[in-house]
Amino acid sequence: MNDHVTLVECPRDAMQGWPHIIPTERKIEYLNALLGVGFDTLDFGSYVSAKAIPQMADTAEVLQGLELGEVWKGLKLAEVRTKLLAIVANFRGAEEAAGQEAIRYLGFPFSVSETFQLRNTNKTIEGSFATVEEIQALCAARQKELVVYLSMGFGNPYGDPWNEEIVYEWAAALAKLGVKTLSVADTVGVATPDHVFSILDFLIRQLPGVTVGVHLHSTHQNRKAKIDAALEAGCRRFDGALKGIGGCPMAGNTLVGNMDTEWMIAHFREKRLLPQLNEQALLEAGQIATELFVA
Repeated sequence: MNDHVTLVECPRDAMQGWPHIIPTERKIEYLNALLGVGFDTLDFGSYVSAKAIPQMADTAEVLQGLELGEVWKGLKLAEVRTKLLAIVANFRGAEEAAGQEAIRYLGFPFSVSETFQLRNTNKTIEGSFATVEEIQALCAARQKELVVYLSMGFGNPYGDPWNEEIVYEWAAALAKLGVKTLSVADTVGVATPDHVFSILDFLIRQLPGVTVGVHLHSTHQNRKAKIDAALEAGCRRFDGALKGIGGCPMAGNTLVGNMDTEWMIAHFREKRLLPQLNEQALLEAGQIATELFVA
């Protein structure tokens, strides 16, 4: 097991549902600061319908403004090797994202809740699985990697069928397609520490060739118990967002924020599980996040 955690910073998740449109130049400023921190992966934008998610309509323009491979205040970003991830919801968006050299990962939200899958991608679970199969083939042909988010992976508020066996079956089917990274998402914050441990523990043991991560939404009261349950299960890939902002606007329910990255950094440092980060860049990114989302 890797002695270090992999941190995935998700500003896209924070921005996509924000009630006021964030100017493109401010997004670029924020993302460039985050690029200097040293996160493994940056979930920076999405190639989805501008009508459905207007906040992400400028993703292509934002990408052009990122200082990839340039110097950030004395730090060569190429040395950081932060990889870019873009969310896609259909094959057309995947084609657009796969055509961008700077993007390493395409992320697809695959829900084990039929209601949420219809809300999020306007397709059934079975239809979305067929889309994942197409996108996985595209990624293989374009030298990209697909990350599938198992959204509503710990339950849903709609009354749709959910149990651990459903999650296991879909995870195994996705792995059979060749998907190498799965991230189990607690989309509306219903996971318990016991669920987090049991699902991740089983998937990690049963799918040894797959990286199994977790995308938790949580209040500050129970975040430590959930994170520690994931660590105990052997999970080492964690998503978060500065200030704990974020949530999927397509859920249509009261949103629970993302795991606060700054809290996770402190927690993982206590456990000596965190690679070195650029503190100056983290401070600047935190200040910008406060201006954008808190002030």
